[in-house]
Amino acid sequence: MRIDELIAQAKVIWEDALEAAFNISPQEAEFHCKPDRMNEFCNWLHHQKIYHFAGMIVEERSNRWDIHYLFYEEGVAVRILVKTGGPLDQKSFQSISRTIHAADWYEREAEDLFGLVFEGHPRLGDFILHDDVWQEGVEPMRAGFNIGAALENHKPKRDWRPRRIVRAPGSFIMPVGPVYSGDAESVHFHLETVGEEVIRVFPRLFFKYRGVEKIAEGQSVDEALLLAERFAGTTAFSHALAFCMAVEKIGPTVVPERAVALRVFFAELERCRHHIGVIESICNSTGLAVAASQAAILEEDALRLACELAGHRYLFGLVVPGGLSCDLDTDRCCQAVNKLKGIVQRLNDLDQALTASSSFLDRIEEVGIITESQARDYELVGPVARGSSYCNDLRRAQPYLLYDQYDFEIPCEQEGDGYARLRLLFAEVNQSLRIMDQVTENMPTGPVSNPYSVSPGAAVAGVETPRGATWHWVRVAEDGKIARYRPITPSFANWHGLHLAVESFAFQDFPIVLATFGLSVSENDR
Repeated sequence: MRIDELIAQAKVIWEDALEAAFNISPQEAEFHCKPDRMNEFCNWLHHQKIYHFAGMIVEERSNRWDIHYLFYEEGVAVRILVKTGGPLDQKSFQSISRTIHAADWYEREAEDLFGLVFEGHPRLGDFILHDDVWQEGVEPMRAGFNIGAALENHKPKRDWRPRRIVRAPGSFIMPVGPVYSGDAESVHFHLETVGEEVIRVFPRLFFKYRGVEKIAEGQSVDEALLLAERFAGTTAFSHALAFCMAVEKIGPTVVPERAVALRVFFAELERCRHHIGVIESICNSTGLAVAASQAAILEEDALRLACELAGHRYLFGLVVPGGLSCDLDTDRCCQAVNKLKGIVQRLNDLDQALTASSSFLDRIEEVGIITESQARDYELVGPVARGSSYCNDLRRAQPYLLYDQYDFEIPCEQEGDGYARLRLLFAEVNQSLRIMDQVTENMPTGPVSNPYSVSPGAAVAGVETPRGATWHWVRVAEDGKIARYRPITPSFANWHGLHLAVESFAFQDFPIVLATFGLSVSENDR
């Protein structure tokens, strides 16, 4: 639906609920909704107009709260911001999670970090700030937060016990983590059972919460960019790209065509390398040491290729506001694509070998099933969603850069199990190579950057990272410093839905299901 049509329709249907409705741009609209009607209006937008819920942004302004709920429509690049709020002494707002379950964790996050209370939410507290470490009321994202005072008044809950749902005779909680061997990051799983089947799962994250959003406040755009590309190193380029696209919208800044094409090129190179790494993890989880080693070699080859091209294995420092920090010769791009074709061919050979292994398929097929309705209810993203036929890839749903000019497919699978997610990873690598081939064949000439001047304002930009959709909200103050930086990450969305795939399966399936999700703790904890 066109933006003007949606605005006109909303003004008629929701005349008594909306305080304002207007265009921000030809592709964006903003609705100001009364706090006590938020649940009804968002329900209409999500369930009747079929807009995807993308996340929530909370801002503490000088004298009021601004709460933005982000929605988008598939295929027409339309984004909707539903805004509500109130004076700073008003800390209670209506929960929308009663009708949009995907908002559950976002409201819990806002309660822990800002002290807001969402009426009707079934469970608040003990989320980012664990009760056995921090007391309620710390509110670290508030403007007046004092870390010294928080530490001085530190009163952890000594009698904390894990949440328990299953009360049947013989039931127990099996704790997994938060400390692991190797390079696994800290996350604590509570698996409830009365036997070998997992009945309930609670992932307890944020053991290494770094407060990236708080650290960014008062930083320059360049300083905040360093944070954007470092809170999740394996998807550094994608997050830096989303951040830069947001600040370029505020400018506004016109990015040269050559830089836009090269941004696509590197984004797809990152996708290839990331997916190969997840495939390695899946092979490891099923005990296939040889296959895992083969995938690890291919990932290493992809990392070295990235380093040859950009000077960094994970593409740090490459994307900047206004374009790229350095040019790349078109011939070198062609050579890189040819090298990548060799890597992908070996990856496809591994795919065939895995498909021929009945013992491997027995471990991953019909395991960790998520239905399409569940994927939509939780607004899962990336390969996890598309493995359940919920095809919400932003490269098609919200075309950006030059993606609408390239011929490629968005792979989707129907079964929703671990094997579907694995097949999707292999298919997406081949499609990324297909895109990169077209980029090199049609590479524009000219510069790779334009001057960027810092301007006050706010904007949001979305990018399809290897793990799924990310949205970065940036507000620049009058002094040119960051007033609010809010990344909405794919791992945050998909960790929320992990329990759907684990419950009702055996304990020994748990590490395999976890591997097929390709989740990042650091991207979630940021």
